[in-house]
Amino acid sequence: QVQLVESGGELVQAGASLRLSCAASGRTFSGYAMGWFRQPPGKERELVAGFNSSGGATYYVDFVKGRFTISRDNAKKTAYLQMNSLKPEDTADYYCAAGLKGLGYWVHSDMIYWGKGTLVTVSS
Repeated sequence: QVQLVESGGELVQAGASLRLSCAASGRTFSGYAMGWFRQPPGKERELVAGFNSSGGATYYVDFVKGRFTISRDNAKKTAYLQMNSLKPEDTADYYCAAGLKGLGYWVHSDMIYWGKGTLVTVSS
């Protein structure tokens, strides 16, 4: 089992930056690929970005490229999502997840473990 706990979500204005954290506990964190997903109000959960188990390879969806950066610290068992130039359409619950799939566009069923999410609200 891997337990994931997100933090860092809050209400910010458009153009602001936020860093989300995902603290892991339980089984070997470094053995899992990690992803950040989000679920805007009334919409499906979608992938934002992900990286492989070592953190050496990353994947970003088009709408966050150049604005968001993911990273992981395996020694601290923590993953991060740095979000810059936030837009109102970035408003969503943000989740981190762990899985064993190869890097790519993951969907919900590709991931094994999920956190409970942290809410990011961006006002215009």
